[in-house]
Amino acid sequence: MSDSSAGAGEEAADRDDLPESLIRLLGDYERHLVSERDLAPHTVRAYLGDVRGLLEHCGRLGIGDVADLDLRTLRSWLARLQTTGRSRTTIARRATAARVFTAWLHRTGRVATDPGAALGSPKKHKTLPPVLRADEAEALIRSAAALADDGTAVGLRDVAMLELLYATGIRVGELVGLDIDDVDDERRVVRVFGKGRKERSVPYGAPAGRAVDRWLASGRPALRGDGSGAALFLGVRGRRIDQRAVRDLVHRRIADVPGAPDIGPHGLRHTAATHLLEGGADLRSVQELLGHASLATTQLYTHVTTDRLRRAYQQAHPRA
Repeated sequence: MSDSSAGAGEEAADRDDLPESLIRLLGDYERHLVSERDLAPHTVRAYLGDVRGLLEHCGRLGIGDVADLDLRTLRSWLARLQTTGRSRTTIARRATAARVFTAWLHRTGRVATDPGAALGSPKKHKTLPPVLRADEAEALIRSAAALADDGTAVGLRDVAMLELLYATGIRVGELVGLDIDDVDDERRVVRVFGKGRKERSVPYGAPAGRAVDRWLASGRPALRGDGSGAALFLGVRGRRIDQRAVRDLVHRRIADVPGAPDIGPHGLRHTAATHLLEGGADLRSVQELLGHASLATTQLYTHVTTDRLRRAYQQAHPRA
C-alpha cells in the first residue's frame, strides 16, 4: 500500500474520532483553502487529510484545544510518521501542511504564536528524473502519428496531446483543464492555469500547432457531445478528458519506443525542460515556461543536463 493510500484510510478513521469543535475548525479551514487561497480540489483534500492526522495525534497526546498546539507536538507527529514507514517526501509534504495550518491558526487569532514557523522538513532525496533523448521524443510522436493515419478522432486527439505536452512542458492537470479559447493559434501560445490558479502563457511550435488544428477540425467534432462544453480535449464519451486517460496514453506510446524509459506525462515535462536547457535556453525562461514558483525547483534540470553531459564525456573522451 502506498503512503498516500495508507494515510487516506487512517485519516478517514481519524475524522470520525474528532470532537465537534475540531470538525467545525476543519470546516473553517477548508473554506479558507478554497475561497481565499483558491487551491485545486485535490490540494485541498491533501491538506485537510494531513491536518486531520495531526489533530488525531494531538488527541492521543491529550491535547484537545489547538491553542495548546506547540512545536514539540508537531515534531512528535512527524517522528511518528517516520516510525510507521512514511517516505521522506510524504513527511516533508505533511510538514508543509502543518506549517500552512498553524500559520492560519495564528493569523486568525486561534493560537498566540505560530508553532509551525520553526518546524523543519526532512531533506528530500534529489533523484534525477528519467527523460527521453531528442530522438526518443521524436520516435514517440512518430509512433502515435502512425496510428492516427486513419484519421480517427481518438488518434488525432492523442497526437495533439502528445505534441502539446512535449512542446510546452505543461502539467497533465493543466493540459486537461485547457479550453478551446486558451489556444491562440496566431501567436502560437497556450494560456495555462497552473497551481494556485496562476495564469501563464506558454509558446508551442509548428508541429504541435498543426496537430491541434487537425484535432479541432476533424477529431473534436466527431467526439463532441452535450457534456463537452468548451473543453479542448475530449474523452470517448464526449466529456473533458481526465488525467488518467492521458497518463495511460503516454505509457502506451512510450512502450512503442525501443529502449526509452517508462515515463508518464510528468516525464514529458522533465524532457521538455531538459531539452530546452540543452538547446541553450536560460534558467529563468524555463522557470517561467514551467510555472515554477521557485528557481530552485527549475535548477533540478541543470543537474539532469550536467549528468547527461558527464556520461557523454566519459563515453567519448579518450582521457575521460
